[in-house]
Amino acid sequence: MITPERHHIGIRDVTFGAGVKVVEPCNLYGCTIGDNCFIAPFTEIQKGAVIGARTRVQSHSFICDLVTIGEDCFIGHGVMFINDTFVDGGPARGRRELWRETQIGNRVSIGSNATILPVTIVDDAVIGAGSVVTKDITVVGVYAGNPARLLKLRK
Repeated sequence: MITPERHHIGIRDVTFGAGVKVVEPCNLYGCTIGDNCFIAPFTEIQKGAVIGARTRVQSHSFICDLVTIGEDCFIGHGVMFINDTFVDGGPARGRRELWRETQIGNRVSIGSNATILPVTIVDDAVIGAGSVVTKDITVVGVYAGNPARLLKLRK
């Protein structure tokens, strides 16, 4: 019988702010999580990701390297962030120079099961559940669909 190489889930090398609540099991490593954040179970936050103060990340979400999320944000259940755009027609396969950054502003709400490609999202935007964000969002509003489109301006 062949024994596979095993990696255990857990929390390691994380910089936590004050008052953070984490519900395990989670896989958090090499990331930064600001003050008074909430991280729900079955969440993975990878090395290099930054989560701003008072942000809530719901269960089954995946936040990869090169993602920065602002303060007072809401990340719904099952939200997926992507840093590899398959620029060469397939996975970067460890070629980190092909990955791209994602910047999420402050007070952004992202609905459950949304997929966020490498983009910038302006402060106060709302992304509907199931949306696929493929381009920068520079106007404050409510966005939904695949690809995500502006449905309504917000003040």
